[in-house]
Amino acid sequence: MKPAPFDYHRPASLDETFDLLDRYGGDGRILAGGQSLVPGLNMRLATPQAVIDINRLPGMDVIRVEQGGLTIGALARQEALERSPLVAEHAPLIAAAIPHVGHAAIRARGTIGGSLALADPAAELPACVVALNATIRVGSRRGTRDVPAGDFFRGVYTTALAPGEIVTEIRVPRAEGWRWGFEELARRHGDFALAGLAGGLRLEGRTVAEARLVFFGVGTRPVSARGAEAALSGQPVGAASLDAAARALDRDLDPPEDIHGSPALRRHLARVLLARVATRMAEAGR
Repeated sequence: MKPAPFDYHRPASLDETFDLLDRYGGDGRILAGGQSLVPGLNMRLATPQAVIDINRLPGMDVIRVEQGGLTIGALARQEALERSPLVAEHAPLIAAAIPHVGHAAIRARGTIGGSLALADPAAELPACVVALNATIRVGSRRGTRDVPAGDFFRGVYTTALAPGEIVTEIRVPRAEGWRWGFEELARRHGDFALAGLAGGLRLEGRTVAEARLVFFGVGTRPVSARGAEAALSGQPVGAASLDAAARALDRDLDPPEDIHGSPALRRHLARVLLARVATRMAEAGR
């Protein structure tokens, strides 16, 4: 199929981008990596009046370390994240997740900002930034504002972005003493996950001092499993604590039913992931 006619713009600055967003309002769509937008255009699921290609915006693909942690420009390609030694060192959870994002051709064009702004509930990167307690910086004609990742995702393809705003960068704070783990279960590698987990543990000896368990593919947005986190905290990771966390997880999650799987299936997969990822994190470095 071919897309419906649209105006194409390729701004060279943020100011020009904001001018175009003001001009077109809700009838303008941002093109970053295009891995979701272009198929939507071709199938006429999206019929904007204008496509605003931001790939020429300078400096928005930079990955750098600052005093507070790691900063990733919104236009950083997923392939660049996969190869970056800075990401591997300062955000190993993202480094572990990236190979699961689609296929190599997708990652060559897809951007981290595009994935976050799309807010697909089965996508890997939204769950990672929530688990990492990252901040998403957004910009508009009115200036910039920082949104905690846990507040950014509102529902299926819905975020805290206001009209005229775009994601400009992601800030991952330093997290000393944390161990990270990632796994997902899909029918085929590269498919969206039936269930996935981006997790972190901070241990004191063998005891869990703090846990972060963010599931994806099991709700309308990344789901922080607060009950399961509480069940692990203050305990060593073992059969008893994992059983308690699994029982709590059933209360934390309310998975959807669709053609890919039932809620019962997704709850079962989430429990499997919890045991695998928590055990692996607890054993790391022993």
